[in-house]
Amino acid sequence: MEETKSSGCSCNKMPHPGVFIGVCLVIAAAIFSWAFYNSRNQEDSLSVTGSAKQPITSDTVKWTGNFTRTVPTTDLKSGYEEMNQDLVIVKKFFKDQGVDEQDLGIAPVTMEQPYNPTNYGDTESVKEYVLRQTIEIQSNDVQKITALSKSIQPLINQGVIFSTQSVEYYYSKLPDLRVQMLGEAVKDAQVRANEIAKNSGRGVGALKSAGVGVVQVLPVNSVEVSDYGAYDTSSIQKEVMVTVKAAFTLK
Repeated sequence: MEETKSSGCSCNKMPHPGVFIGVCLVIAAAIFSWAFYNSRNQEDSLSVTGSAKQPITSDTVKWTGNFTRTVPTTDLKSGYEEMNQDLVIVKKFFKDQGVDEQDLGIAPVTMEQPYNPTNYGDTESVKEYVLRQTIEIQSNDVQKITALSKSIQPLINQGVIFSTQSVEYYYSKLPDLRVQMLGEAVKDAQVRANEIAKNSGRGVGALKSAGVGVVQVLPVNSVEVSDYGAYDTSSIQKEVMVTVKAAFTLK
């Protein structure tokens, strides 16, 4: 008697093509829905940049100067003695001008080779060195130190080779001012958004988001802004500018 063979169930049986088509349709519908929602969401919002400016007067000054002596390599000892004598004269000068000695930042004496393009780096041919000592003053009396930085002739008259390196001006309350100005920048952004929306027959709703830009501290009437922010230290009178990129809903 011939046996009947059973085919059994195959575990590797491929799904029906209709299943793949159905899955693809579901995925396509989801992507379309997301894209449609996202585009509608963008259509219902408006992004603008607002800014605020405020003039400030620097309340801190840093004056950096130095005095030097050029001495033969064979007589460095006398050179350092002359530098010590110059320092005594410099301290007395500032004391006479009402600057407390503890407000003076006095750096150690440095020794450097005078620049000579013909033998620069050749230590064997060096015949002399420049001894240099840097003095730094930081003060809240901006006008006094500014005037003093322009009146160093008495030091020159006493044989001290003194020169001003830099006079820098800062504003100590900038962090607090920045916070205050952010609100003004958002208001400016809202005004701009209203003008843009009005021209398209729409209205501006609630603020959706706001991103703070960099702070620009510039000389008065300057337009030289930087993408990374700027901080001018050359002028007493300055302008602070902050920017905000704000997104509003549209009605």
